[in-house]
Amino acid sequence: MSTAAKINLKIFITLFMAVFVTTMGAGLVAPLLPVYAHELGAGGLQIGLIFGAFSLTRTLFVPYFGKLSDRKGKKPLLTTGLFVYFLTSLLYTLSKSVDSLILLRLGQGFASAMILPVAQAYIGEITPRDMEGRVMGLFNVSLYGGLSAGPVMGGLVKDWFNIQASFLGMAILTFAGFMLCLVFLPRERVKGGQGIPYSESKGPVPYLKLMRIPSVFSLFAFRTCFTTCIGITWAFLPLLASTRMALSSAEIGTVVMINVLTAGFLQVPMGYLADRFSKKILTISGGILAMLAVLFLDRAGSLVGLILANGAIGLAGGVSFPAIMAYGVIEGRRVGAMGSIMGLLALGHSLGMLAGPVLGGVLLDFSSFGAIFIFGAVALAAGTALFWRNI
Repeated sequence: MSTAAKINLKIFITLFMAVFVTTMGAGLVAPLLPVYAHELGAGGLQIGLIFGAFSLTRTLFVPYFGKLSDRKGKKPLLTTGLFVYFLTSLLYTLSKSVDSLILLRLGQGFASAMILPVAQAYIGEITPRDMEGRVMGLFNVSLYGGLSAGPVMGGLVKDWFNIQASFLGMAILTFAGFMLCLVFLPRERVKGGQGIPYSESKGPVPYLKLMRIPSVFSLFAFRTCFTTCIGITWAFLPLLASTRMALSSAEIGTVVMINVLTAGFLQVPMGYLADRFSKKILTISGGILAMLAVLFLDRAGSLVGLILANGAIGLAGGVSFPAIMAYGVIEGRRVGAMGSIMGLLALGHSLGMLAGPVLGGVLLDFSSFGAIFIFGAVALAAGTALFWRNI
């Protein structure tokens, strides 16, 4: 029987499309923010804070919303988060200062804590046993597909009109995701309530208890360190391309797009492979490849070089991410708290996206782009080594 026949297609397609359009909206502006902030007079640390602000509030609230989704259900959180994200996206069109960008990123980080990790937990609940890699890999296409299309579209819109038009596009796409979940997504059953049933959830589990499990902690550590590299890349690769190579917004969007497009293409085949092959080997291979690729970024002296290096980072994510998410579904089912496990993985993602840009910004103010990329490679080496030891 096919994967589609074993899962609730209405839920899967609704969540897939909602995440796709929302991440496309985020991708519209992410590569443009460093250059826009630089034009507003931001230094390296301030650019890092703009990116880190999103991850700061996401880091603070993901643990709470992850537990809350196990207790209260996932649809209320998803729809609320998408609507708040829509409102903050609209306010970007009025932003004219670095401080206002930081505040808006704080608001979007808060909203984001209710969206992707909760959607992933919902998908995890309806995933059949022994198909974790395939289902999560297929769902990850929504994330990478949206982030692939967004940067190129955002760069073109800015080149044709202005950055405010890109901000408006982000708001429109996020509102579309909100409407999809509001209209089509059924509310799953929670204790004492009615709705679509989901797998054996025992309710919230304390995060400290989860972190004492070596396998769970290793997943968290690898996700944090890998995302530190991603955070550095998203925050400073556009600035490097603009200041050192004078690339256009569309060219910068293309460079960023190559990363997520490559990773997106690999989600389904690598998801199938993760169900049949060693998830540990896939994860470690991705970590090593990303470490080497991020070191090459500073040596890339042309558009082609940047595309190759960032494409290699995307390849690394494509190899390792489905395996990590499959591990997460397995652990979430084992401990009976899918929302808490997905929240913990999202917390690692947020910490990496916070540490990478902020610490990278400090390094840039006192050193060079090369120092930033070396820092990312060292962090990833540590996370990969810890994962190899404990899994």
